[in-house]
Amino acid sequence: MAAPRMLKLKEVLEEIDMSRAAFYRMRARGHGPRLIKLPNGQLRVRRGDLDAWLSRHEEAAA
Repeated sequence: MAAPRMLKLKEVLEEIDMSRAAFYRMRARGHGPRLIKLPNGQLRVRRGDLDAWLSRHEEAAA
């Protein structure tokens, strides 16, 4: 079984077309995809978590 694809925060921001500041404001309000903090301090988002988060927001906008 392959390890889940991990996206860098920069990749996530590019995909959702959002600035880092706006992303952190959204996260401060308790929204946004789940982040994983690596031992070196870098942040990652699992591809599946981002896809699920996007799907939930797509349904809410419909």
